[in-house]
This record gives sequence, C-alpha cells and structure tokens, in this order.
Amino acid sequence: MELAVAAYEVAAMLPKHEIYALADQIRRSAISIPSNIAEGYGRSSTRDYVRFLSIARGSRYELETQLLLCVKLGYIGQQDISTAVQLGTEVGKMLNRMISRLEE
Repeated sequence: MELAVAAYEVAAMLPKHEIYALADQIRRSAISIPSNIAEGYGRSSTRDYVRFLSIARGSRYELETQLLLCVKLGYIGQQDISTAVQLGTEVGKMLNRMISRLEE
C-alpha cells in the first residue's frame, strides 16, 4: 500500500495533459499490486493465490516502466521517483519469495 501511495504522489506531479493518460496508468498499476495480493489471499486455493501474486508482480514491473518513462520524457526527475522505485524493488522481492515458497 505504501508503494501505491508513493506512485499516486508521483502521478500528481505530472503535467495536466497526462492526467488521463500516463498518470491514470500509473494509478491503475499501483492499485493493481495490493488489490491482486488481497484478492489472491482471499481465494480458496494456493494455486489461485500464486496466480494473483504473479499478476501483482507483473503490475509492479508495469509501474516501474511507467515511472522510468516519466523521467525519460522529462516530466519529473529521477529523485522524484526514487521512493516509489525503491518500494517497488522491495515489493518485488517479497512477491518473488512468496511465490517461491507457495510453489514448493
């Protein structure tokens, strides 16, 4: 959830003309991560849980790509995304560990 908050903060920095494009995609990716973790946890099988964790992991990569694109487009600086990228890396590691353990 902290990652989603950090991503929302980045999205708020983007130019107005990106509010319905890149900013919206950032918000959607960010929301998808904890939402898929929660939905998977609420499912009745480990197999479903792993599938939703994998979707969350994909959304994490999608979010990171969008954040890096914001920098490459010159909308914000690298320092503006550093917290979100760092949190994303931590979330990615946690998701990888959870998926690995559940698949054992």
